[in-house]
Amino acid sequence: MGGLYFEQFSVGQTFVHEIRRTVTDMDNILFSSLTCNPAAVHIDHEYARSTEFGKPLINSIFTLGLIIGLSVQDTTFGTTVANLGMEETRFPHPVFAGDTLRAESKVISVRDSKSRPAQGIVTFEHRGYNQRDEEVVFCRRNALMMRRPA
Repeated sequence: MGGLYFEQFSVGQTFVHEIRRTVTDMDNILFSSLTCNPAAVHIDHEYARSTEFGKPLINSIFTLGLIIGLSVQDTTFGTTVANLGMEETRFPHPVFAGDTLRAESKVISVRDSKSRPAQGIVTFEHRGYNQRDEEVVFCRRNALMMRRPA
Protein backbone atom coordinates (compact mmCIF):
# COMPACT_ATOMS: atom_id res chain seq x y z
CA MET A 1 0.00 0.00 0.00
CA GLY A 2 1.52 3.30 -1.08
CA GLY A 3 -0.45 5.64 1.16
CA LEU A 4 0.43 6.82 4.63
CA TYR A 5 -1.66 6.32 7.74
CA PHE A 6 -2.88 9.27 9.80
CA GLU A 7 -0.02 8.91 12.33
CA GLN A 8 2.57 9.14 9.55
CA PHE A 9 1.64 12.70 8.58
CA SER A 10 3.08 15.80 10.25
CA VAL A 11 2.49 19.50 9.79
CA GLY A 12 4.92 20.94 7.27
CA GLN A 13 5.58 17.61 5.58
CA THR A 14 6.04 18.23 1.86
CA PHE A 15 5.75 15.87 -1.09
CA VAL A 16 7.11 16.55 -4.56
CA HIS A 17 5.24 13.95 -6.56
CA GLU A 18 7.32 12.13 -9.13
CA ILE A 19 4.60 11.24 -11.64
CA ARG A 20 3.85 13.92 -14.23
CA ARG A 21 1.17 13.92 -16.89
CA THR A 22 0.87 15.60 -20.27
CA VAL A 23 -2.76 16.56 -20.88
CA THR A 24 -4.34 16.03 -24.26
CA ASP A 25 -7.20 17.42 -26.25
CA MET A 26 -8.92 14.05 -25.87
CA ASP A 27 -8.66 14.28 -22.05
CA ASN A 28 -10.40 17.63 -22.24
CA ILE A 29 -13.16 16.60 -24.64
CA LEU A 30 -13.83 13.32 -22.83
CA PHE A 31 -13.90 14.91 -19.36
CA SER A 32 -16.11 17.78 -20.55
CA SER A 33 -18.47 15.30 -22.19
CA LEU A 34 -18.60 12.95 -19.19
CA THR A 35 -19.42 15.87 -16.88
CA CYS A 36 -22.03 17.35 -19.28
CA ASN A 37 -20.06 20.57 -19.73
CA PRO A 38 -20.64 21.72 -23.33
CA ALA A 39 -18.77 25.03 -22.92
CA ALA A 40 -17.33 25.92 -26.32
CA VAL A 41 -14.15 27.25 -24.71
CA HIS A 42 -13.29 23.62 -23.84
CA ILE A 43 -14.50 21.58 -26.81
CA ASP A 44 -14.77 23.82 -29.89
CA HIS A 45 -11.44 24.62 -31.54
CA GLU A 46 -13.00 27.02 -34.04
CA TYR A 47 -14.78 29.00 -31.31
CA ALA A 48 -11.65 28.99 -29.12
CA ARG A 49 -9.68 30.72 -31.89
CA SER A 50 -11.83 33.81 -31.25
CA THR A 51 -11.03 33.89 -27.50
CA GLU A 52 -8.12 35.65 -25.83
CA PHE A 53 -6.39 32.27 -25.55
CA GLY A 54 -6.73 31.27 -29.22
CA LYS A 55 -7.19 27.60 -28.37
CA PRO A 56 -9.36 25.47 -26.07
CA LEU A 57 -8.78 25.69 -22.33
CA ILE A 58 -8.42 22.43 -20.44
CA ASN A 59 -11.43 22.06 -18.14
CA SER A 60 -10.36 23.41 -14.74
CA ILE A 61 -12.11 20.65 -12.80
CA PHE A 62 -10.10 18.09 -14.80
CA THR A 63 -6.94 20.00 -13.85
CA LEU A 64 -7.92 19.94 -10.17
CA GLY A 65 -8.71 16.23 -10.26
CA LEU A 66 -5.49 15.42 -12.07
CA ILE A 67 -3.31 17.28 -9.57
CA ILE A 68 -5.00 15.59 -6.61
CA GLY A 69 -4.74 12.28 -8.46
CA LEU A 70 -1.01 12.77 -8.98
CA SER A 71 -0.65 13.12 -5.20
CA VAL A 72 -2.44 9.89 -4.27
CA GLN A 73 0.41 7.41 -4.77
CA ASP A 74 2.63 9.18 -2.22
CA THR A 75 0.01 10.23 0.31
CA THR A 76 -3.40 8.57 0.49
CA PHE A 77 -3.42 5.45 -1.73
CA GLY A 78 -5.35 2.83 0.22
CA THR A 79 -5.40 4.80 3.48
CA THR A 80 -7.98 7.49 2.82
CA VAL A 81 -11.56 6.99 3.97
CA ALA A 82 -13.10 10.03 2.28
CA ASN A 83 -12.53 13.54 1.03
CA LEU A 84 -14.28 15.88 3.46
CA GLY A 85 -14.05 19.02 1.38
CA MET A 86 -11.96 21.36 -0.67
CA GLU A 87 -11.52 25.06 -0.12
CA GLU A 88 -9.59 28.01 -1.47
CA THR A 89 -9.35 26.45 -4.91
CA ARG A 90 -7.68 28.73 -7.47
CA PHE A 91 -6.62 28.46 -11.10
CA PRO A 92 -4.00 31.22 -11.58
CA HIS A 93 -2.84 30.16 -15.08
CA PRO A 94 -4.69 28.39 -17.90
CA VAL A 95 -3.87 24.86 -19.00
CA PHE A 96 -3.80 23.79 -22.65
CA ALA A 97 -3.47 20.48 -24.47
CA GLY A 98 0.21 19.58 -24.58
CA ASP A 99 1.01 21.03 -21.14
CA THR A 100 2.79 18.65 -18.78
CA LEU A 101 1.59 18.98 -15.20
CA ARG A 102 3.27 18.05 -11.94
CA ALA A 103 2.07 18.23 -8.35
CA GLU A 104 3.37 19.15 -4.93
CA SER A 105 1.55 18.67 -1.63
CA LYS A 106 2.09 20.03 1.85
CA VAL A 107 0.45 18.92 5.10
CA ILE A 108 -0.88 21.99 6.89
CA SER A 109 -2.99 20.38 9.60
CA VAL A 110 -3.31 17.02 11.35
CA ARG A 111 -6.06 16.48 13.89
CA ASP A 112 -8.07 13.73 15.51
CA SER A 113 -11.59 13.14 14.27
CA LYS A 114 -14.13 13.98 16.99
CA SER A 115 -16.80 11.70 15.53
CA ARG A 116 -14.56 8.84 14.35
CA PRO A 117 -11.90 7.93 16.91
CA ALA A 118 -10.39 5.26 14.62
CA GLN A 119 -9.58 7.95 12.03
CA GLY A 120 -8.03 11.39 11.75
CA ILE A 121 -8.21 14.43 9.48
CA VAL A 122 -5.29 15.64 7.40
CA THR A 123 -5.43 18.95 5.56
CA PHE A 124 -3.30 19.15 2.44
CA GLU A 125 -2.37 22.04 0.20
CA HIS A 126 -2.01 20.76 -3.34
CA ARG A 127 -0.30 22.83 -6.02
CA GLY A 128 -0.07 21.99 -9.69
CA TYR A 129 2.54 23.38 -12.06
CA ASN A 130 3.01 23.28 -15.81
CA GLN A 131 6.28 22.66 -17.67
CA ARG A 132 7.17 26.35 -17.29
CA ASP A 133 6.81 26.06 -13.48
CA GLU A 134 3.73 28.31 -13.53
CA GLU A 135 1.23 27.43 -10.83
CA VAL A 136 -1.95 26.33 -12.61
CA VAL A 137 -4.01 25.14 -9.63
CA PHE A 138 -4.05 25.47 -5.85
CA CYS A 139 -6.39 23.65 -3.52
CA ARG A 140 -6.69 23.03 0.19
CA ARG A 141 -8.22 19.59 0.83
CA ASN A 142 -9.41 17.88 4.00
CA ALA A 143 -9.07 14.09 3.96
CA LEU A 144 -10.38 11.59 6.49
CA MET A 145 -7.54 9.12 6.98
CA MET A 146 -7.23 5.66 8.47
CA ARG A 147 -5.15 5.20 11.58
CA ARG A 148 -2.44 2.55 11.54
CA PRO A 149 -3.94 -0.88 12.33
CA ALA A 150 -3.27 -2.18 15.83
